[in-house]
Amino acid sequence: MRTYFSALSEALRQASVFQPCLLLDLDRLDGNIALVKGRLDPGLAVRLVDKSLACLPLLSHIGKALGTDRFMTFHPPISAAVLKAFPDANLLYGKPMPVGAARAALVKDDADWSRVCWLIDSDERLAEYGALAAELGVDLRIAFEIDVGLHRGGFASPGALSKALRALPAHKRLRCEGVMAYEAHAPHIPGLFGGPAKALAQASERAAAFVACLGADHRGILNIGGSKTALLHHGGIANEVSMGSAFVLPSDFDTPSLDDFLPAAFIATPILKVVEPMLPGSPAASRLLQALGRFPRKGCYLYGGKWMAEPVFPEGMKTNGLLGLSSNQQFMGLPADSAARPGDYAFLRPTQSEAVLQQFGPIAVLSGGKIVDRWPVLPMM
Repeated sequence: MRTYFSALSEALRQASVFQPCLLLDLDRLDGNIALVKGRLDPGLAVRLVDKSLACLPLLSHIGKALGTDRFMTFHPPISAAVLKAFPDANLLYGKPMPVGAARAALVKDDADWSRVCWLIDSDERLAEYGALAAELGVDLRIAFEIDVGLHRGGFASPGALSKALRALPAHKRLRCEGVMAYEAHAPHIPGLFGGPAKALAQASERAAAFVACLGADHRGILNIGGSKTALLHHGGIANEVSMGSAFVLPSDFDTPSLDDFLPAAFIATPILKVVEPMLPGSPAASRLLQALGRFPRKGCYLYGGKWMAEPVFPEGMKTNGLLGLSSNQQFMGLPADSAARPGDYAFLRPTQSEAVLQQFGPIAVLSGGKIVDRWPVLPMM
């Protein structure tokens, strides 16, 4: 680990990056892409999740490698940017948009929204989108959100979906493309309740029951899965899976299904100070807490902080609850024998990629041990 992060540090110095940044290891990213290509069921296409990879060059790099122009989208400004950047992009909303947000996008933005499939999660939203399509005189593509066990909304049973499909002909400008299922709960089901494998199998069975309600011309999009489960689907009813975070592997995605994947995105930030830390107030209190192992004997202050990330280097670096977090100068405890010095870089691994990738301006792209590019990011959610 020391050798790897020392090399990253040298690359940042050579590129004159001396403030917090998001660093993307392109070589590791390509290794993760290769693992997806090797493990993905051949009957499944990948739909890239734009909120988790909110950078057009990053989406382009992965899309070209996988031969996909399918995107799952969540935020109209990002949707518009993706539509304009990728002329052949096919977008599916991963959450239902308020009808007002859909109207604003369709009326105000010059992107080609005919390539967007809007998500319908209820009879009421179906009626709202039907009225919107009639009002604007446009055809709208839709997919139905179905609940396969996560219980986060969507149509709760095949019967409820059948009812919506019977109402669909009344909305003459709506075109059903298929369904979207999400089973993010499956990897977290404890063995006491059947475990992940059983939960995934049940989700697939439920999805098949919903799909059976669809007519032959309503099955263009049969979407299931996310980064934690996409590579576990084999031989089911789905024709595509959604993936995003797996490609850069933030720590929340350390799951068995992504064994051998490597973290490819890190927050890098200079160490401003290395100190023998002392709490405000009596020095005796600090010495007592140090003797009890509650407060470190050595520490440092970072340039910035309070990120959704976990420290990974220098080795043994930890947050400390007694001093708390700071978005300006975050204190981190260090082992007593740490060799860290002011001017060194600290590295933190994001717990998630969505939002975090967009917090630092252009992403510093590393390849072959050098910073080779800076990739702009998309608007924040």
